[in-house]
Amino acid sequence: MKNTNSTLPTETLSSLKTLAELFLWRVAQSPNAEAYREFNANSGHWVSTSWQQIGEQVTRYIKALSTLQLDRCARIAILLPNGISAVCIDQATLAMACVPVPMHALDNPESIAYILSDSEASLLLVDTDLQWQSIAKAGLNLPGLKQVVVAKKTLPDRLEHNGTPVVLLDTWLESAASSPAAPRSPEESELAALVYTSGTTGKPKGVMLTHLNVLSNVKSVVERVAPVLSDVFLSFLPLSHTFERTAGYYLPIATGSCVAYSRSTKQLAQDLIEVRPTILISVPRIYERIYSIIQTRLSTSKIQSSLFNAAIRVGWRRFCRHQGISSGDRVAAVLDAMGWRVLQPLVAQKLIDQFGGRLRVAVSGGAALAQTISHCFLGLGIPIVQGYGMTETSPVIAANTPDDNDASTVGRVLSKIEVRIGDNAELQVRGPNVMRGYWKREEDTTRAFVDGWLRTGDQAEIVDGRIRIKGRIKEIIVTSTGEKIAPVDLELAILTDVVFEQAYVFGENLPFIGCAVVLGKKYWAELANSLQLNSDNPDDLNSPRAVAAVVARIRAVTTSFPYYAQPKSAILSVDPWTVENSLITPTLKLKRNNLAAHFAKAMQKMYSNTPPKVPK
Repeated sequence: MKNTNSTLPTETLSSLKTLAELFLWRVAQSPNAEAYREFNANSGHWVSTSWQQIGEQVTRYIKALSTLQLDRCARIAILLPNGISAVCIDQATLAMACVPVPMHALDNPESIAYILSDSEASLLLVDTDLQWQSIAKAGLNLPGLKQVVVAKKTLPDRLEHNGTPVVLLDTWLESAASSPAAPRSPEESELAALVYTSGTTGKPKGVMLTHLNVLSNVKSVVERVAPVLSDVFLSFLPLSHTFERTAGYYLPIATGSCVAYSRSTKQLAQDLIEVRPTILISVPRIYERIYSIIQTRLSTSKIQSSLFNAAIRVGWRRFCRHQGISSGDRVAAVLDAMGWRVLQPLVAQKLIDQFGGRLRVAVSGGAALAQTISHCFLGLGIPIVQGYGMTETSPVIAANTPDDNDASTVGRVLSKIEVRIGDNAELQVRGPNVMRGYWKREEDTTRAFVDGWLRTGDQAEIVDGRIRIKGRIKEIIVTSTGEKIAPVDLELAILTDVVFEQAYVFGENLPFIGCAVVLGKKYWAELANSLQLNSDNPDDLNSPRAVAAVVARIRAVTTSFPYYAQPKSAILSVDPWTVENSLITPTLKLKRNNLAAHFAKAMQKMYSNTPPKVPK
């Protein structure tokens, strides 16, 4: 895609060295252009903020931070939903040469408390006092925490924890209004973020990303995706997700594009229609949901289903011809063109309109996109391009573009990044975007590299300059929402409860984590009796009440894991997995492929149903 009508020559952008410089430069470049758009629930309207206005708001936050006299490189934990407040504190943190620690607003309190403790955060900004109360009750000692700033107060009590002062956001900002702003100039080698990602120990690992790491990746993405000043992004992925931070937050600053913040994932469909974005940054799960809704609607009409499938077939052939993937004969092309004149307004345009009607690029990253879904959307004219990366690479390594799009691959490597195929067909990476290492984990950092190359843990091949991911080397599950979970650690945690004799966790490319467990026969007899079930009837192991009770017990012993890593449904059994039935090895390790095949039907049923509701 060519970068037409852009006010940003690459050579100008290339002179910037830190994210703090990038923001100041953007405000100076286009002060009156629309920077952000948020929905005001009181007025019922979308409200715009210009770059100059956002710059003035950031200055207020810088003043407030200045009064705390934090050390250089102090960690500032941010637990806020996407929006202008999150942008302002992030930019103020960078301007003060401090380190943002973005956290998922829906994560469980124990995980958040662990991150606060491990990062030795000096300041926490949290959305509600109820959230802070839950974090404080987790019981971890947080000696480095100097202050907590709460955006919304809903509880009557004071929420101090071991003497840590708590103040409302508005009060905090107003109290420093007359103070001087004293920003520092960060160095490109200093940290621009400490992003926590799940590791092999069961506890999140802090990935150290420098200004050089992140900004180099932003510059490379600008060259590949090429947004322009008139583009509008719709943001709904959490800013704790590195994919969103780089591609949905810092990238629009570099290009001067507007970012509209979605009200919620529940209102995403309406926001797409109202905002009419031109660029969408998403994980596969969103496309999976839309595809599932479409299939449900089509199931009631054979005629509509036939038209839809015909439109996909014709549209996919047209897409492949346009990309040069396949040409076919001239007669077929003419027939497809004729068919498309009928099918486009009947089928494709209706889907395009659901995305707002003017989407010119939809980036899918964080996990693999199923071929069936990519064929559907690309065939019907939704310009999905897959990318590939990891938190440790800031994160984008490779990406397709709308004009150079092979949906069976994750595209070509970005500029200034090198890749190679190492032992066991592992994809390895090096470049200015590669992390400094893991926070306070030297051994993990050492294991992550080989000869200066970062190990991705993915098997891949490079064909005609494109990367094709073949599978994962490590036993790390990547859900369809892009979350990474170490199954062995979860399994060990589940087995700490004596009622579970064996456990197998799964969820690769699926919307949530599930597990299969072997229950102790005594426990099952007691549970069945309490639920008025027959413990001798194998079918009663599938009872929703039994599953819900077991899942609640599983979640009770996995509270130290992030909420997305905790199983949301389970397959129950009382028959042990043995060497004889080929489900474990002679050394008692799980044969994961065999277990996946053994439970295939049960897993298919699990993911076709809504998981039982369990508390987070």
